[in-house]
Amino acid sequence: MEIPVIRIGNSKGFRLSKALLEKYNIKDKVELVLEKEYIIIKPISQPRKDWEPAFKEMNENGDDQLLFDDVFEDENFEEWN
Repeated sequence: MEIPVIRIGNSKGFRLSKALLEKYNIKDKVELVLEKEYIIIKPISQPRKDWEPAFKEMNENGDDQLLFDDVFEDENFEEWN
């Protein structure tokens, strides 16, 4: 795919089409990877973004309790020795 380099103020840049932005889930930022003679543009994925406030709210509501015990009554830890 060939796209033009355009003037943006004192710099230059290029535009990506809406179709490319949607296909590769590009939002506000990208990561540029400089590799040999290539520039690779990668979308920045933040799958856990905004989890901290949600976990804080869960804690305040008492919704962050274990759903089941992390150690079961019939577990035998001797085999791990």
